[in-house]
Amino acid sequence: MPTLPAARFWERRDVPGVEHTLVDARDGLYARGTQQAIDPIPYTARYEIQTDPAWATVRVDVSAEGAGWARTLRLELAAGRWRVTTGEQGNLDAVLTSAGHAAAGLPGTEDPDLLYGAFDVDLTGSPLTNTLPIRRLGLLTAEAGVAHRISVAWVRLPSLEVVQADQIYTPLGDGVIRFASDTFSADLIVDDEGFITDYPTLARWVTPSS
Repeated sequence: MPTLPAARFWERRDVPGVEHTLVDARDGLYARGTQQAIDPIPYTARYEIQTDPAWATVRVDVSAEGAGWARTLRLELAAGRWRVTTGEQGNLDAVLTSAGHAAAGLPGTEDPDLLYGAFDVDLTGSPLTNTLPIRRLGLLTAEAGVAHRISVAWVRLPSLEVVQADQIYTPLGDGVIRFASDTFSADLIVDDEGFITDYPTLARWVTPSS
């Protein structure tokens, strides 16, 4: 397993949790990360993301596990179509319902063709994955105020269910990019590489103390 030259660490704001990822952004993105959260139930998710040099996602591997259950997901994009592979152990639905939550969807998707036209993957609660469309669309230098509507493969955590979602990214200038999806919007603060440093209501980038 290769070592990677940079790291990012975020503290969740919406629920108790963190995300730590190692990245190589010199030729597209290769990232390996871990996400931990306590809601809706305690879980740990591990992911590996690979893009092409233009930052279009070509492969995503995600695993999620908690007490009494584990799930895996692989998404691979080739010729514009997604191939989906999943695995499951234990019973996540039983764990969720016993904790008073609704049952989860199955990992993956029954119809990958619904994801046609999606070139980015969005992991629930992960500010890293917002960087994918920001870089792919060139929003760091794009005209301010022009909205870019995209389709993404949204991976819900902890279930690893994959659904198509519409999102809008609008650069506002001065390192601010507005993100919108359905009835939600937030002004994301990004660094000069397009990584999120402040995602209101979701996460903030934490740096080591000097």
